[in-house]
Amino acid sequence: MLRIHSLIMLLLMTTAMTAAPAADFAVVVASGSSIQNMAPERIRDVFLKRRNFEGDIKLVPVNPLGEDQLRRQFEQAVLQMNRDDVNRYWTTSHFQGVKPPITQASLESVKRFVARVDGAIGYIPRSMVDSSMRVLYEF
Repeated sequence: MLRIHSLIMLLLMTTAMTAAPAADFAVVVASGSSIQNMAPERIRDVFLKRRNFEGDIKLVPVNPLGEDQLRRQFEQAVLQMNRDDVNRYWTTSHFQGVKPPITQASLESVKRFVARVDGAIGYIPRSMVDSSMRVLYEF
């Protein structure tokens, strides 16, 4: 009986250690934006450039560089794609005349870009959100 209990505990610990880390980020716009909130499906469409406007606001999605861990979490959680899928999507879109979102070198740069550019929408760790941002959705 003790052996079965030990095996079950080992299995539970292994499963917990291999589970993907929970994403802990917020999709944000500037605090002065008229956009109040946005459903995950709509956010996905914005970052895949399938949706370019919210009302009369021209949307400008912005990503951190491709190597950034938060970007990988965003792609998995929101775009529901892995890195290879995202690269294939943008290669195909390129030939249709659609350019990928703007990138910034750091999360701090993403935050500043969103705060200063009309229509910009990005994502940053929840811990970086301040009064210059309006949270549209949290993951």
